[in-house]
Amino acid sequence: MSRATSRREFLRRTGLLTSLLGVARAPFALNLMSLGEAAAQSAPTDYKALVCLFLTGGNDPFNTVLATDASSWRAYTTARASSLEVLALDPSKLLPISPVNARGRTFALNPRLARLQELFALKRLAIVPNVGPLCQPTTKEQYNTSDYPRPPKLFSHSDQQAVWQAFQPEGNLKGWGGRMGDLMLAANGSASNFTCVSATGNALWLVGNAARQYQLGATGAIRMGSDGGNQVYGSTQLASALERVVGGSRSSHVLEADVVAVSQRSMNSERILRGALPNPNVAPYGSAPFWMDPLLQYDNPLTYTKMYSPLAHQFQIIARMITASQALGVKRQVFFASLSSFDTHQNQLRDHANLLSQVSHALGYFDAVLGGLGMRNQVTTFTSSEFGRTLGTNGGGSDHGWGSHHFVMGGAVKGGDLYGRFPDYSLRSASGDDFLSPDLLGNGALLPALSVDQYAATLARWFGVSETDLELIFPNLSHFSVKDLGFMA
Repeated sequence: MSRATSRREFLRRTGLLTSLLGVARAPFALNLMSLGEAAAQSAPTDYKALVCLFLTGGNDPFNTVLATDASSWRAYTTARASSLEVLALDPSKLLPISPVNARGRTFALNPRLARLQELFALKRLAIVPNVGPLCQPTTKEQYNTSDYPRPPKLFSHSDQQAVWQAFQPEGNLKGWGGRMGDLMLAANGSASNFTCVSATGNALWLVGNAARQYQLGATGAIRMGSDGGNQVYGSTQLASALERVVGGSRSSHVLEADVVAVSQRSMNSERILRGALPNPNVAPYGSAPFWMDPLLQYDNPLTYTKMYSPLAHQFQIIARMITASQALGVKRQVFFASLSSFDTHQNQLRDHANLLSQVSHALGYFDAVLGGLGMRNQVTTFTSSEFGRTLGTNGGGSDHGWGSHHFVMGGAVKGGDLYGRFPDYSLRSASGDDFLSPDLLGNGALLPALSVDQYAATLARWFGVSETDLELIFPNLSHFSVKDLGFMA
């Protein structure tokens, strides 16, 4: 859609959407149409990329970023005591950090986050504490009121993954990364297929109204047609036959036509990337084939050996795609990477240490590669997870929570600081059984102080989304007085 579209045509299409969605969905239809009309905003001339690292399963915030002042530490160690396993970390091994906005408290990172400690000190990493889905600002008293607006289906993995990525529970089809991609498609011209890119399979966050996610393998584009020599099994004739069959339709059936379109798009995109992606085995991406490349190996605390990191490999292909953007003419991209197994109901100290080791190594690797490319200021990476975990223990682990602490990394990040109030969980009853803090629910879950909308809108504003379009993409943003959390330059 373009701004030249007549008012009559705009109203006609609005009417079509409202008829399809029903009168009750009319405001949603109008928002979709407005978003489409806004897609013709001025095309950027510089390059920027947003990279989402999703920690699937619900990352434990209490053992990721820790308040170490006396009252906080006492409450933490009391809550994390268990007859089966003590979940509190060893204070002598914590990695201290010195945020500007400490507010008289002291803080540290998990011992496995050494690279993030360095990036924090270098002011290329910020911490945004206690973020979670919210419909509007919510106090503990309001949460306990049955008719007060709250996100749907809290504490459910699949639903909260969808709420984080798309602001609606499981079943929603459009993510806020893809909606940003919709606005930037025109800027990417003929290479618009590479606007929304996943390095880890299907990702709801990347799906827009017009923007399609492009899925990559860790080693590059997934080849469907001929190889670099225009051959299949050494035969150019077989390659031609394959592409003729896959790219042709024998009927006018809509599903068959769609399969053909997807196949053709896949083959064409792979051919384009084949010549644009740099070699992964050269600096700064790597120094050897991935299975033996020391740059893609992290220190595994379980085996005390170096091990290949699939997460770092995801960041390698993202870095290669960022380099390819120059040849492709792409100006704006959103990327998705993920690491699973954060649902630590048992063996938490052991498993969480291994997971955070991979996170720290992969983000450190990515920062180093971007530094070698001179692209740190153009790329911002942020973490997300469907929810945090409870402060209390269930014996050998922790249960599903709500709010969690997140990291934002990049040269454009105002690093070395906390953005938002770090929760106070020092208030407990004499027996130690109740979580009396206004920041904690009765089960020990953090009640978010900052919404996903605020967190995401701060990133989107840096990315180039206009003020008008922010509230179209982030449906609850208007309910919050602070719309920019300030962590982006």
